[in-house]
Formats: sequence, C-alpha cells, structure tokens
Amino acid sequence: MAVAVTLENLRVKLSPLKPEDSDNLFPIAQQEKLVQYSPSDIATLPALKNYIDIALEQQLQKSSIPYVIFDKNAQSYAGCTRYMNIDWKNKVLHIGSTWIGREFQGTGLNSNVKFLMLQHAFEEIDFEKVEFRIDERNERSRKAVEKLGAKLEGILRENVYLLDGFKRNTCCYGILHHEWKRIKSERFAGYSSSSTSS
Repeated sequence: MAVAVTLENLRVKLSPLKPEDSDNLFPIAQQEKLVQYSPSDIATLPALKNYIDIALEQQLQKSSIPYVIFDKNAQSYAGCTRYMNIDWKNKVLHIGSTWIGREFQGTGLNSNVKFLMLQHAFEEIDFEKVEFRIDERNERSRKAVEKLGAKLEGILRENVYLLDGFKRNTCCYGILHHEWKRIKSERFAGYSSSSTSS
C-alpha cells in the first residue's frame, strides 16, 4: 500500500491535503464557475471544508489520495488534485478532482502537476493504468489530457449529475504503463521531480 508522499519539482509542490488547507484554498475556490463541469461544490467555506472532509474520508478508505497544489513560481497555493477511484487489485487509478485558479491556468503549472502524478503512479507505486474522466463539453480539459498523451477510450452517456441539474456525458481517457516511457520522453523532456514521505 502506498505511503502518502510530497511530490515536487522546481515549479510545483503537491502536499497531502489537510483540513487546515481550506483557509489557503478558499480564495481560489470562490472564483465563479471554477468547477462548472464537476459535481463538487466548493463555492462557500462550509462547502469547501465538506469537500476536503470527503476527500480525507476517501483517503482513509484507501480509495483516494488528495493533494493541495502550491505554485513555486508564484509562491502561492493554486488549487487541488487527487488520485481517486483507486483500484489496488487491478492497479488502475484516476487522476481527477483537479481545479486551479484562473490566474494559474495556461502557465504550465497543470502539466507539471500531471507529470509528477503520472510519474509517481507508474514508476513509484507501480500502477498499470491511469484514467481521466472529463465532461464532454469541457474542451479545454480534454485538449489538455490529449496533449499529455492520453487516449479517448469511450464516452459514458448521461452518467453524472452536476450542481445545476445537468446530466453530463463523461469522456474516458487513459494512459497505459507501457505507453508511459514514450510519453515521458516525448512530452515531458526536461521535467524533474522528487518525492518525500510525509
């Protein structure tokens, strides 16, 4: 079973999420429609604290490992992400529940986050597949995971209700372990990392 670790490189630090991180994350979580394609509510401080509590409860159940994102360039907390729906038996997990403030989007922060998480999943905790689930309408996120090298495997029709009552279609993307070496060399050349137990 994996031990929670801090993942970081020169650009970003991913630390295991803690209840007190709500104070650092709330200014970002308040941004309008930041998670409009997600079923999660983070728009108020009580909602954000509940979101964190649920993530930590899932961590206790070993189905999730949530992180807080710290942008080293900006010296600022930037958002959240997590490993989720962890299937330890079949060695498959999802990277999801990712949200970062708009001021950090398009700066290269997210690709550094994904690199660290993919490398840790494939090279350190020895998973065989990483999946991403994205609202069909969310073109920005879909292009981002396609740029990472993930392949569209199918679309689940009307399978998740969002906060506004809309039932989304969910695009399923995946990267296999044997694809990672090529993807790493082609798409993440020059990226560096380290991890420490916490």
